[in-house]
Amino acid sequence: MPETTRKVRTPRSNVVFAFALALAVWVAWLARAAVLLLYVSALFAVVLNPVVRAVEHWHIRRWRPSKAASVAIMLLIVAAALCGFGFLAIPPVARDLQQLSSQTPSIPALIGKLHSIPLLNRLDGGQLTSRLQGFVSHAATYILLAVRDWAGKIANLLTALVLTIYFILEGDVAYAWFLSFIPPRRRDRLNATLRRASVRMGRWLLGQASLMLILGLCSTTVYALLHVRYAYALGFLTGLLNIIPVLGAAITIVLVLAIAAIHSWTTVLGVAIFYVVYIWIENSYLTPRIMQNRVNLPGLGILVALLFGFALAGVLGALVAVPTAVLVAELLQEYLVWKGSPFDGPP
Repeated sequence: MPETTRKVRTPRSNVVFAFALALAVWVAWLARAAVLLLYVSALFAVVLNPVVRAVEHWHIRRWRPSKAASVAIMLLIVAAALCGFGFLAIPPVARDLQQLSSQTPSIPALIGKLHSIPLLNRLDGGQLTSRLQGFVSHAATYILLAVRDWAGKIANLLTALVLTIYFILEGDVAYAWFLSFIPPRRRDRLNATLRRASVRMGRWLLGQASLMLILGLCSTTVYALLHVRYAYALGFLTGLLNIIPVLGAAITIVLVLAIAAIHSWTTVLGVAIFYVVYIWIENSYLTPRIMQNRVNLPGLGILVALLFGFALAGVLGALVAVPTAVLVAELLQEYLVWKGSPFDGPP
């Protein structure tokens, strides 16, 4: 049998490799926004792969969906859920905005009402009008900047969605290409480690979906019982935003309390009590039972991952913090942690 030739590293090759690695790190730092988008898309593709495989096992008479058809079905389900949210949320909000606009006084009437306020009635009409116009112009500038910022975020979200679909459809080719750079003797070990990590990350999605469903159902029921306006739409949004750790819950709490304040302080108190009780139940019972058992990470590890993710990449970093922690934990367990007792001494 022919013997396989083994490449011998020379000082020149080591220097070239060091320069190539430094150049790659420098380019990655310059394009860190694009690298982060690619990483998040690839990670979500790994997390969503179990869902796609589950859809592939569906049987509709003699037809079984392919991977592309499974992705299309999953997108249709998401689009249907968003359409349902729009059907519940948009009509009452549009009706209230139309009613509010019909009751909003005109500029001259508003100036007249402002003149009736003490201290403001000392200003002449031209000065008050100029200040009011300046306030409106500043508010319009702020709104335009906010719209531009959100437009960029929506563009990044759509780009990440497209990249995630491509990673799901062609991820096996990219994964095999990545493994081809690893020496054959180490390739199998790394492949087995990454496969175990992907299974745990898929379990994270199931655990997170369970928490989102529980919060969505409980919040919708409480909002309906308290007669909060837009109860069903707010319940759907509360469950959906729970995928964003910490910040998602903060956004929904502020939004729901603001809408509840339109009704009465009793409604505000009821919503506040619900959130305090639910957060206590989720942190003390639901998260340890569902999330920690799914991903096999301690609560402290999950909290540290969320803090680092939010500090490094904001909301996007917090969103992928737990799957990244699962990947890092699996790699550390395989390559750095001793398999024996820590009191046995070095092998």
